[in-house]
This record gives sequence, C-alpha cells and structure tokens, in this order.
Amino acid sequence: MSGFKKKAERDLSAPFVAPEKAPLFGALDLGTNSCRMLIARPAGKEFEVVDAFSKTVYLGKGLDSTGRLSNSAMRRTISALHVCQNKLRRNDVKNFRLVATAACRQAVNGREFVKRARKEARLKLEIIKPAEEARLAVVGSASHIKSTTEQVLVVDIGGGSTELVWLDLTGVRPDDRRGAMMRIPGELKKPKEADGFAGVKVVDWISVPFGVTTLKEQFNDVEEDKAAYAMMAWYFEEFIAQFGPVGANYASEILPNFQIIGTSGTITTIAATEMGLPRYDRKRVDGYEMTSASVEAEIDRYLTGGPEWRANNPCIGEGRKELIMSGAAILQSILSVWPTELLTVADRGLREGILYSQMVKQGYLG
Repeated sequence: MSGFKKKAERDLSAPFVAPEKAPLFGALDLGTNSCRMLIARPAGKEFEVVDAFSKTVYLGKGLDSTGRLSNSAMRRTISALHVCQNKLRRNDVKNFRLVATAACRQAVNGREFVKRARKEARLKLEIIKPAEEARLAVVGSASHIKSTTEQVLVVDIGGGSTELVWLDLTGVRPDDRRGAMMRIPGELKKPKEADGFAGVKVVDWISVPFGVTTLKEQFNDVEEDKAAYAMMAWYFEEFIAQFGPVGANYASEILPNFQIIGTSGTITTIAATEMGLPRYDRKRVDGYEMTSASVEAEIDRYLTGGPEWRANNPCIGEGRKELIMSGAAILQSILSVWPTELLTVADRGLREGILYSQMVKQGYLG
C-alpha cells in the first residue's frame, strides 16, 4: 500500500538494553512565561522522568509594549537557567536540546539574551522558528491520538504565540497514527496533495503571534472583565479566519472522526476546574476529554464569577486570574470555528516533543 514504510525488524543480535541502562535525555523549553525542563530515559513506548524543573519567570513581560526583554526579566530567567544547568551536569546528561520560543524570537534583544545565557549560565539556547515549535507540539501530543481519528487539530497556546496544526491521518494505519506523528521530520510544511510524512498530511498550520500574555497586554486598557474577554476573542478569531482545510464548508459543524488535542496551561486549567479538583493533579488532567459545549460552560463560569472567584479557585489563583481569560478567549475562538465532541487535554508540550524526537531518532520508544 502506498504511503507506508515497512517497519524495520529489530536486530536480535544486538544486546538488550534495560531501561535503567538507557541513556538520559534532556529537554528545556524557555517560553514567554515559564522555564521548564525534563530529564528522562526511554522506557518501552514512553519515557521515565528522572528529574524536572519548572519556574514562572515572565521573560516576555512588557514585550508587547517595549519590543524588548527587560533587565529584571532576564535576571530572573538567568537564575532559573542556572538551576537547569546544575541538573544537567549533576545527572551527566549527554543528549539534550534547549529551545527558546516566542519571547526570544520577537524581542529585539532576544539574541543578545541568548548570548548572555551562554556566558552566565553556560547553556546554549536555540531560538526555534514557529514551524519547528508547531512540529514539536505535534510530536509532544502524539500519545493522545485516537486510533479512530482521521483529522486532528493540535492546539498549543503559549505565552507569546499560539500554534495550530491540522493533520490528515487517513493515509496512516490506525495502529501507527501515534508513531507516525512522532516521526514527522524537520520543520512543518504544507505539502502538495501527494506529499506527506509516511502518510501524515499537513493540511495547514499557523503560528499566531499572540499568546496569553501578549493578547492580554493588547487589551490592558479595557477594565470591564466581560468586555475585555469579548474583544480578545473577536481579535484572535480574525487571525484564524483563513486557517484550516482549503475550501472547508464544514466550519462550525461537528466533524466525524475529528479530534482536537489541546496543550497549554489554559486548557489544563479549564479541565481541572471543570473536574472540581481541590488542587491541580497532572495524572487526572492529562488525557481528560471535553466537548466544545463543556468548555464554553466552564468559561461562562469564569466570567460569571469574575476575577475574585477565579483568584479563589485553587487551580487558578491570584497570579493567573487575568491570564486565564486571555487563554480562554483564544480557546473559545478556535472552538467556535472548529467545534468538537472530542477535545483531549494534554499536560505535555514542547519538552515532551523534544524528548520524543531525540529518543525516536536514536531508535527508542518501540
């Protein structure tokens, strides 16, 4: 059958490598708001986390108005990077990739900061392009693909940008759709009708230059909660008006065999509050399923309760009572155009995508 590659047979003469003997891999994702790192080793079709780090650094705070990374934000971030460097060194990690995304990409002094990080924290950061960020989001969320899914939209809402990737999986065997998504090589492109990656067709992808932080900063002068939300949703929807399959006449309709996989703090938070969790629980949130209607109902609860209610919710809190609304506006804009009965919540993203990519390239993960 065209489009399929024969799976390579395992070399039975090669020595068996027990999981504890497998090499360690590292992945660092420096975004607009957070600095996050994972150190893991392959374990069957997944990986086992050995060490982790996550800290809110607000690297991109004020970027939308000044165009620059502030000195205080850079100092906070360098401090966090020192911790990451110590963890990589202490675990003797030889295989790692350290990426920086929208904030460093958009700031006029982004490359200057990367040089400073290399000098002061002894870490070589790589500013990746939007296409690579989108690909890593796809790879990182691949574990949640359903075997019955033929069309999938991967949504990654970041602090400074939002990536949307639409894939057509009808040319991939149902039992290989997870693996095929993990094996997508290089930067995403929109191939011709006959092209694809082992049967995976990239129908469309877009990187919108607004995330939860930068969209909120666009409407800082709007004080009324519901008015600001409505304006953010309308503004973002303008950016995705032309996104999706060419000539699609099924926008605003529920598609059969269609799945949205959402990866971001916004989406995981909405899932956690809908579940009524007393505190955030990754194991319960990762893989949770919602519909467009249930997401809309939860966002309505945020608006009805207002900033005070959100501040008192244990899964949102004072520090995120405003940012959750800009993220919610982005998500609801997407769902108003592409409603679904299956939004799969993924508490995973670029770090997992980096790890999967490295491990698959070296022959791990089955």
